[in-house]
Amino acid sequence: MFQKILIANRGEIACRVIRTARKMRIATVAVHSEADRDALHVDLADESFLLGPSPPRLSYLDVDRIVAACKATGAEAVHPGYGFLSENEAFVRRLDAEGIAFVGPTADAIAAMGDKIASKRLARQAGVNVIPGFDGEIESARRAVEIAREVGYPVMIKASAGGGGKGLRIARDDAGVAEGFEACRAEAAGAFGDDRVFIEKFIERPRHIEIQVLADASGATVFLGERECSLQRRHQKVIEEAPSPFLDEPTRAAMGAQAVALARAVGYRSAGTVEFVVGADRSFYFLEMNTRLQVEHPVTEMVTGLDLVEKMIRIAAGEPLGMTQADVRPEGWAIECRINAEDPFRNFLPSTGRLVRYRPPEEEAGSVRVDAGVVEGDEISIYYDSMIAKLITSGRTRREAVERMHGALDAFLIRGVSTNLAFQAALTRHPRFLAGDLDTGLIAETYPDGFHSASLPHEDPLILAAVAAYARRRYIKRAVGTSGQLEGHARRVASDWVVLLPDARYELGVFLDDGGCEILHDGKLHHLRTAWKLGDPLLKGTWDGEDVCVQVERTGLKYRVAHRGAQVDAFVMTARAAELLALMPQKPPPDLSKLLLSPMPGLLVEVAVAPGQAVRGGETLAVVEAMKMRNVLRADHDAVVAEILAAPGDSLAVDQAILRFE
Repeated sequence: MFQKILIANRGEIACRVIRTARKMRIATVAVHSEADRDALHVDLADESFLLGPSPPRLSYLDVDRIVAACKATGAEAVHPGYGFLSENEAFVRRLDAEGIAFVGPTADAIAAMGDKIASKRLARQAGVNVIPGFDGEIESARRAVEIAREVGYPVMIKASAGGGGKGLRIARDDAGVAEGFEACRAEAAGAFGDDRVFIEKFIERPRHIEIQVLADASGATVFLGERECSLQRRHQKVIEEAPSPFLDEPTRAAMGAQAVALARAVGYRSAGTVEFVVGADRSFYFLEMNTRLQVEHPVTEMVTGLDLVEKMIRIAAGEPLGMTQADVRPEGWAIECRINAEDPFRNFLPSTGRLVRYRPPEEEAGSVRVDAGVVEGDEISIYYDSMIAKLITSGRTRREAVERMHGALDAFLIRGVSTNLAFQAALTRHPRFLAGDLDTGLIAETYPDGFHSASLPHEDPLILAAVAAYARRRYIKRAVGTSGQLEGHARRVASDWVVLLPDARYELGVFLDDGGCEILHDGKLHHLRTAWKLGDPLLKGTWDGEDVCVQVERTGLKYRVAHRGAQVDAFVMTARAAELLALMPQKPPPDLSKLLLSPMPGLLVEVAVAPGQAVRGGETLAVVEAMKMRNVLRADHDAVVAEILAAPGDSLAVDQAILRFE
């Protein structure tokens, strides 16, 4: 067994690998960029090594620096995590040449599965179902149209070296193929340096289901069940679960057998994932093989009881797999939500900044797990991806796992950056999700115009009003009890209160007691029982006997209340104050129509116009980069530029003005 391993990654996956290595009594080396000097994975590791500046190409993607770190620290092996160099064939060959073990598959297996065209040919030879299509060289748009007609519409045009949704188009007619072919080639050349594309049949209402495999150097191979990964936004996974609510046992066994056959055909070792697209009739076809640990591996661990990172390390050290297919007995259900620093109400634009408050839900062995690479006070940087944490829950049944996820999402407290917590709460309560009726188009179909606050109607807004009223009443009780007040002038506190929500008004009777309060509404008495303390942003207790966790904070004259994804700013006041408020004039919002505002915090890469320049609608004005995404800001109408307010290289805050129009 290795004495010391280096983790060539950062964030939650680096912390995840360190936890297992510590359990195995293996020393760890963390590598980091300048931006990550104080990161959690650096603190957790036994040693650390500075790679270089913050941009990934100058640090986490610098092979020479990582090899130098191994030599300087005496690390015998490298665990790559996912992303960065985890599927880089040249990196593995370099480690082999240096006598450093790679905790993952061989370079040949990575090369074989890294090319989508070559991998499909190998899969077909191994007896794996492959989507009908054409994977040879396509020299022109005319030839692409001919192939599409032979395959049958609709078709999918994909970049051979693609990933993450780049170089991908769906076409339903000849014109769509011609246009999509040229667009995919251009995108693929720019993103991957490889303009080859292929065409295959597009499966309507597809599910994305993947099989986890484990193999050792001798060829012993097993599959560990499947993961349902159909909930995706822009081809990026959002929620994953194991097992799939759709597969039956014969289909599961057939998919597993084909995944094992493919792994053996390429001489695979370590943990890997064979991804399939599954049709409504449970027909399944090979999509690709990921030759690394997947982001969503915890759901497989929760249902199998296996530590996949430990298995990877033992296999890399030459140990046998030590198990057969008969030993794999998944039990229960597990669900994972990715918690990202992005604003769902602003078209999921990245959000950067400091985690002013970060309090994940309490972990419970076997039921609630949080994989994170941050602590309160850390900064979410513009240089890396937006993931803050992964929230995983499990139960004996899918329903139990979902209910635990609802409770855990309610209790996840993050302040300082925008997150997708509300979006995840809405998704996990969607009727189709609850029914297990999933496909890769569900999110786009459910929110065709984007995700808005109206997407989150609360089933019982009275809870929100009651919590706001209770918090207000508790603050007043403290104020009334302050010593040194003028005798005879103590405040008289009535029990009747008005709560104004954005689209509702509640008249409540609020009666405090030692264990919470009673709320009278429309002649019915409700019971809020809690041990909440003033200033605590989490109010845990029961509402009419049902467990509840509500986030509540005082913000000026309002109380911000969040529950089950819904968030409201509530005014709590006496009836007379509410009457007077209705008479107050409304302040008009400022006119921002003559300003170009940054939609996200990020780096201003380019200003494409100059003062006095006339621009047309759709013309590029500026480019802002954040979290590996370049966002082009375009004019939405014809105008003349009056003044440039920011320069390339500036770090922009959200809604910061970049330029002004005349």
